[in-house]
Amino acid sequence: MPRLDDPVKFVRGVGPRVAELIAAKGIQTAEDLLYHLPFRYEDRQNPRSLDELKPGEMASVIAEVRGAMLLRTRRMPIFELTVGQGRHALKCLWFNGSYLQGKFQAGQTVALFGKVEPSRSTSNFKMIQPQFELLPDASDDAETRLLEVGRITPVYESLGGSRLASRWQRKVIFNLLENMRGAVPECLPQAMMQRLGLPDRETSLREVHFPPEGTPMAQLQAAATPAHRRLIFEELFFLELGLELKRRRMRERVGISFATTDKLREAIREVLPFHPTAAQKRTLAEIVADMRQPSPMRRLLQGDVGSGKTIVALQAMIVAMENGYQAALMAPTEILATQHYLAARKLLERSSRRYRIVLLTGSLDEDRKRANRGLINRGEAQLVIGTHALIEEKVEFDRLGLIVVDEQHRFGVLQRFKLMKKPNHAEPDMLVMTATPIPRTLALSLYGDLEISVLDELPPGRTPIVTRRVPGERAEEVWEFVRKQVAQGRQAYIVYPVIEGNRDDAPELDFAQDTDAPAPAPAAPLRKTVRKGKTADLFPDAQQETSSPAKSGLRSAVEMHEKLRTGPLAGLRVGLIHGRLDADDKEVIMRRFQRGEIDVLVATTVIEVGVDVPNATVMVVEHAERFGLAQLHQLRGRVGRGAARSYCILITGPRISPVGEERLNALVRTQDGFELAELDLAIRGPGEFFGTRQAGLPDFRVANLVRDRQLLELAKLEAARFAHPADGEEREAAGTEAERARVWARLKEAWQRRYGLVEAG
Repeated sequence: MPRLDDPVKFVRGVGPRVAELIAAKGIQTAEDLLYHLPFRYEDRQNPRSLDELKPGEMASVIAEVRGAMLLRTRRMPIFELTVGQGRHALKCLWFNGSYLQGKFQAGQTVALFGKVEPSRSTSNFKMIQPQFELLPDASDDAETRLLEVGRITPVYESLGGSRLASRWQRKVIFNLLENMRGAVPECLPQAMMQRLGLPDRETSLREVHFPPEGTPMAQLQAAATPAHRRLIFEELFFLELGLELKRRRMRERVGISFATTDKLREAIREVLPFHPTAAQKRTLAEIVADMRQPSPMRRLLQGDVGSGKTIVALQAMIVAMENGYQAALMAPTEILATQHYLAARKLLERSSRRYRIVLLTGSLDEDRKRANRGLINRGEAQLVIGTHALIEEKVEFDRLGLIVVDEQHRFGVLQRFKLMKKPNHAEPDMLVMTATPIPRTLALSLYGDLEISVLDELPPGRTPIVTRRVPGERAEEVWEFVRKQVAQGRQAYIVYPVIEGNRDDAPELDFAQDTDAPAPAPAAPLRKTVRKGKTADLFPDAQQETSSPAKSGLRSAVEMHEKLRTGPLAGLRVGLIHGRLDADDKEVIMRRFQRGEIDVLVATTVIEVGVDVPNATVMVVEHAERFGLAQLHQLRGRVGRGAARSYCILITGPRISPVGEERLNALVRTQDGFELAELDLAIRGPGEFFGTRQAGLPDFRVANLVRDRQLLELAKLEAARFAHPADGEEREAAGTEAERARVWARLKEAWQRRYGLVEAG
């Protein structure tokens, strides 16, 4: 009898060669195969008739093949299939469909799934690029016919070519479940399943793959059947239990108990550039309370644009430095690391104490890196700011007391742990800082092992920012508006997605990747053509409107700096800043901008974080559809920092995808970073939310964090209850000793293999 931990090559119907192919999909054991669930279902019990179809709906139909032909056009070959039921017909078209020639024979029965569209031919409707499956005929065996027709049929993502498509998967998984009937081990306590109304594991797997007759299709498609809910809860429960165990083990480790004295409080007050908000006071108090404890701090500092996270983190680093320890701040890019270095140096200039700050990034010359590593090793550098260079083997701290990790999601958990485990007398505290508002759902999973502090208040005096979308052909009025703002004594940013040339030439553009625009956005026009009367509609301060025909191509910061300086913005002091400039040059340019010696700063996303110029009132983003929602929100946060009314102007191209439209419209509608983060999560899904799939986020097999939020909350409560039963009654509800042992064993064996969430031992 098969076991769940058997290598998949021993499953009937698989074998060594297929096992190698499907290993790339993460399927290595019989259990992995059973947890490869259908992504949709077709109701082949009562198939839709063609005369019931309605335009615009997604539909599954079963019909007879009437004819097929390959149409050769000048642009591409189009394969046309005609199917019918009685007098009714349906036409199906596949572009570049040469591969389908000879696939269909008249009289065959085919299942089709696609969007129904009106047809101008003799058939009433058509489907473009539908998914299809040829159904078995008399030559197929009885088992195949049993799994394909007369039932709710599961449809799977292909595991590699037509041979490993849905029909093959149905047969293999059905046989595996039959061979394991009564032998699938349970992994949740019986009392927990009864209390939550969850079916057992084997029943759930069987009914998810082969739903019983009468299962509501709406529930199946939404993964909301009792069987789906059981498997989703199971996955989330073990995730949260692993995180709970990590928290418990962390509390058992020896950390540093930092002292807070009047001398320390005075040191913190010296560097504050303004009176802190109530939220900043609250979050600092939470952080300092953790730092006083003898166990290592693990805390997430989260807040919206402009909420003052850097100031709070710097105060925490002063706590460590005043206690005689070193502090390290790790950023994901050299641009961000340099910004933090410049900001920290500026703030610490206020202090009567002479803290030594060093920058350590990969692009520094070897002599400077060697010198800085020596300062770190000897303890002469109290504050160390850098990138991944901080976790190189050559870097050894003397007394590392606090690690601040900025935008942690781009490091992944393993790199985070590597930095934590540098040789020290005690384990350092860790503060994870993110400028990306994170929906609670993701915080519970990605940061589930951390305590969370939220900066939910902006400093006083911040005025709402007016956000407008402007098509590229109307960009000339934007330049006129910028001139008027400068004439009133204000300053402006103009941001481009690349430094020069192609996108690949902009190394700092490492999370502006969520563009889905179908074609390059047109460049903003530079030639002046005045058209009166409409500027006031977009920009209340403007008197006239100018436009010119749009041009195509993606403009760069270097190119546009020169064209703007000598064209539409001639006579203004126009500066340029981007990631290829060294730290000293960037500092000179930013200080000139802050002093008002530069009117307009043309930039890349280098100015996204850490730039505070209260006199800047205009943020222009060209090719706005090329930026992610969170990144646009960050850029917008560079203005509106003073009392004057501020504007964010998004210049876009003519061809924007529906998702791009939704993203840009949301930015115009709201300034609430958490609302935008929820929308970004819903649009892109958890795996792409941070602009990278390698974000330390588990690759869920069953669960979906957007869809399954309530089950995640439930799983977190149940995991805490299981790990720390408060009394005899709760211990009984958490399962028998044998059941508890099985739960811990599964957590260690299965989840350590998949996610590394729990250390061995």
